[in-house]
Amino acid sequence: MSPRTKKTGKMRIGIYPGTFDPITNGHIDIIQRALTLVDHLVIAMGINASKAPMLTFEERVALIEAEINPLAKKLGASISTTSFSGLVVDAAEDHGANVIIRGLRGAVDFEYETQMVGMNRIMKPSVETVFLTASPETQFISSTLVRQIAGMGGDISRFVPKRIEKKIFSAIARQNKRKL
Repeated sequence: MSPRTKKTGKMRIGIYPGTFDPITNGHIDIIQRALTLVDHLVIAMGINASKAPMLTFEERVALIEAEINPLAKKLGASISTTSFSGLVVDAAEDHGANVIIRGLRGAVDFEYETQMVGMNRIMKPSVETVFLTASPETQFISSTLVRQIAGMGGDISRFVPKRIEKKIFSAIARQNKRKL
């Protein structure tokens, strides 16, 4: 039993939803801080039929686990990865999570997220949402911008870990081959 659960005997499980296409240094920053708050973090990739991700679900899982498992172990926590296509509160309930972790980059995120918290609280009062503000050095990073910069041949090395950078450029080459 981790030191965090000794008081209650209950494992604290959180869920961190997103598309993670790709996982960025901003996501990793939020995950690292979330791992100090929970014993187990479910990294849940939302599946949206109207979006075609650059990286496959399997590629995203492999990248997330390669980057985050050592970090979780170091912090005395654990992670799992999953997908979901419905409501985040339902995914939280399905995985035994009573905390949804959300990263905030700025005021626009805050406005949107506070609306979601209100709706989620009505649907599942037992699931709490915790906001973690992005670190100043990562608050401008978004997966969309990383994909756009990479697609134009730009340097993304300051926004994602090296193995993810390689995978993104590999995915771009794969997509370009299909177009030919």
